[in-house]
Amino acid sequence: MGAGRIFSWALWDWGSAAFNAVATTFVFSVYLTGDAFGGDEVVSSRLGWALAIAGVLVAVIAPVMGQRGDKAGHRKAWLAVNTYLVVAALALMFFVTPSPGNLTFGLVLLAGGTLFFEFASVNYNGMLAQVSTPKTIGRVSGFGWGMGYIGGIVLLLIVYFGFIHPEVGLFGVTSEDGLSVRVAMLISAVWFGVFALPALLAVPKNAPRADLKAERVGLIGAYRVLGRDIARLWRTNRHTVFFLIASAIFRDGLTGVFTFGGVLAKGTFGFTAGEVIIFAIAANVVAGLSTIAVGTLDDRLGAKNVIVTALIGLVVCGAMVFVLHGGGQAVFWTFGLGMCLFVGPAQSASRSFLARLIPAGREGEVFGLYATTGRAATAIAPAMFALFVTLGGAQYWGILGIVVVLAVGLALIIPVHAHQERLD
Repeated sequence: MGAGRIFSWALWDWGSAAFNAVATTFVFSVYLTGDAFGGDEVVSSRLGWALAIAGVLVAVIAPVMGQRGDKAGHRKAWLAVNTYLVVAALALMFFVTPSPGNLTFGLVLLAGGTLFFEFASVNYNGMLAQVSTPKTIGRVSGFGWGMGYIGGIVLLLIVYFGFIHPEVGLFGVTSEDGLSVRVAMLISAVWFGVFALPALLAVPKNAPRADLKAERVGLIGAYRVLGRDIARLWRTNRHTVFFLIASAIFRDGLTGVFTFGGVLAKGTFGFTAGEVIIFAIAANVVAGLSTIAVGTLDDRLGAKNVIVTALIGLVVCGAMVFVLHGGGQAVFWTFGLGMCLFVGPAQSASRSFLARLIPAGREGEVFGLYATTGRAATAIAPAMFALFVTLGGAQYWGILGIVVVLAVGLALIIPVHAHQERLD
């Protein structure tokens, strides 16, 4: 595969940092959980439930969206549609001024952006086989994830030094009425919109799915086809089903690490908005470099070994953040960055593990199932975070909820066979 095509594909990951790093993790979600919208505990709980609802919708719709892209060879078209719906959500965040009355609007945009981002990711992940070979899937997957983290660094630097840190930023922007954050969301919309274009232009259209090419399949029929394919998968490759279930749990925990990381830094460890951005930059440096480096080990040592090692590291570091939370910011810097060291490799290796099994033409549907059993389980980590905050009566208890999710995912992945036959 050409290096130019791989780079163009990876630029979508680079651009997606606008949503992952800025909207859901370090800027907009932190902004929403500020006192102007109702306070840390109340808003953190509502944020968790909003993302949980988005996860349920992903569960129901994602595999059929992927299947329809496979059927007609429209994977790239659906990637474009869903990508620019996320761009629209980012742009609309500009209108979320700091007021309790705007909290629902902000949460709807964040949850809706999450929904469309997951639909876009189904098609983007399906392209992995189009830009790699069986011997290079781990390396290419790691390069894409790493590009996402590095893109996050660059964008956060622009946002922090251009708008949030100075008393008067570029174009005369100040923090009054939340303007610095709101303008940052406009910048993020442009960022994602521009850097998504190379993948849409350089990666070729996928071939239509042969077994459905001549079959007229409506929405209800698509669910029948999906049920048929799942039943066949259960009969012929049961450990792949076990992997999808295990990865559902641990990937949701991985998402929770970044989704609630900025919120915890601010609410529990006393970081200012600027300090959250500085931590985010360091987190993305660590995650990006480790993900790119470990991608080569994925191809050599196997994706499962990478996943298990990473999850053990995450559980240990997360538990230390909870137990030692009274130690202040030094604890969060040490063990929070430790968690970032393992998040990216686990995400990338999970994607490459599954990509090695998917037959040509079914990438969208199987990665749709991957989203359904995984990101659909976004109902789990946000709900566990919200539940533990409620039970413990303090925000830092949410850390324990995320650790429990990661530990369950680790327990479930261990029995899965590392070497499997390619799906029928």
